[in-house]
Amino acid sequence: MAKIKIKQIKSRINCPAVQKRTLDALGLKKMNHTVEKEDTPSVMGMVNKVRHLVEVTNA
Repeated sequence: MAKIKIKQIKSRINCPAVQKRTLDALGLKKMNHTVEKEDTPSVMGMVNKVRHLVEVTNA
């Protein structure tokens, strides 16, 4: 399966609690933190919910 890199580029301050929990579920803890995940529909759905806070690239 393809891998993607997800990097948090904006702060989670003043975001709704749902978006903060989504960032936690993706494994993003702080600014400029990068994680590598499988490119699955569930992960892409989570990324879509916080697309204004993250940057996605192919691994």
